[in-house]
Amino acid sequence: MARLLASCKEEFQVLSSADLDITDASAVNSTLDLIKPDIVINAAAYTAVDKAESEPDVAHRVNEVGPALLASWCAENTARFVHVSTDYVFSGEGRVAWKETDAVDPQSVYGASKLAGEKAVLAACPEAVILRTSWVFSEYGNNFVKTMVKLARQRDQLSVVSDQIGCPTYAGDIAKAIYSLLHRDVTEKLVGIYHFSGDVAVSWWAFAREVHQQALRAGLIERCPELIAIPSSEYPTPAARPAFSVLDCSQAVAVGVVLSDWKIALEAVICSIQSEGM
Repeated sequence: MARLLASCKEEFQVLSSADLDITDASAVNSTLDLIKPDIVINAAAYTAVDKAESEPDVAHRVNEVGPALLASWCAENTARFVHVSTDYVFSGEGRVAWKETDAVDPQSVYGASKLAGEKAVLAACPEAVILRTSWVFSEYGNNFVKTMVKLARQRDQLSVVSDQIGCPTYAGDIAKAIYSLLHRDVTEKLVGIYHFSGDVAVSWWAFAREVHQQALRAGLIERCPELIAIPSSEYPTPAARPAFSVLDCSQAVAVGVVLSDWKIALEAVICSIQSEGM
């Protein structure tokens, strides 16, 4: 987001968790009183999905209490608030893309904490925008793309889950979607929940295959490992993953948001990894 705002010559300030503990009401109020932002974008979250099963209190503080405090300040100071949420608020059952109005039914502590955060945000700031997304990847931090490249260098064969379906989404494109929602050339402000994700649904297995093929072409790996498609039952995790995470993004598209072409975005991420010498 910071890179996009800089390119658009917007005045902004980035706060890390070290700069601001969003679960501390006093810190939130004093920090935002000092900065006096017109817009607050909350991308902070407790995202250790499996660890959340044993740390529910921590997950809820970060994913529910923190966003509520930020939203409350925005409501009291007429600032706009954007909150990033997740496909994990849904059960993952069925094979029809999830709409914003579909019934929510999280199957994990992480999903429940993010849903509680959504409700807390809208209760504190009814004019907030919530952007749900899924399967996020980027050139920064640890994520599926970097893991697949690393494992391809170490192993001749990999087993990857093939019965979980979703849309990979580039973090940089999420930033563009938020910017688009906030800078529409109309007088009416957008509020409420919107879905945004990559343009084509795949399984984790198919996503891994695309990562390896692009990494091979870029010279990041010497050969593509054999990919064994396995069901989720053969890769048990403490937290349940949604089997079907495809989001219906038609509402966002209708107001001018462009979906993420994740294969093109992946090429840029692979190039970035290559330039870093990973």
